[in-house]
Amino acid sequence: MSATDCIFCKIAAGEIPAKFAYQDDEIIAFHDIRPKAPVHLLVVPRVHIESLNDIRPSDGQLLSNMLMLLPKLALEHGLKNGFRTICNNGPDGGQEVNHLHFHILGGGGRLPGF
Repeated sequence: MSATDCIFCKIAAGEIPAKFAYQDDEIIAFHDIRPKAPVHLLVVPRVHIESLNDIRPSDGQLLSNMLMLLPKLALEHGLKNGFRTICNNGPDGGQEVNHLHFHILGGGGRLPGF
């Protein structure tokens, strides 16, 4: 998939509307349109990286910034007692959009186990 066909790239470019929770020059975060928990955010790099399999050493600072953002966003959305972070990778890992992203899920009590 190319960046021109990617729904997350289109959201980052403002071509598709989303309910944003955060934006900066390298990362966007928005509410999932099919939430699996009361709070369900997607944290996405603006640059098109298909999956964890496609990260490079030069992506290290971006990934660090994304990971550092996760607890900040969770707290801002009221997840004081904890949250779940998921990064699905590839078709067998449940990745539905071929653009690297992290899910933040929580709220409404304890999430079910795996």
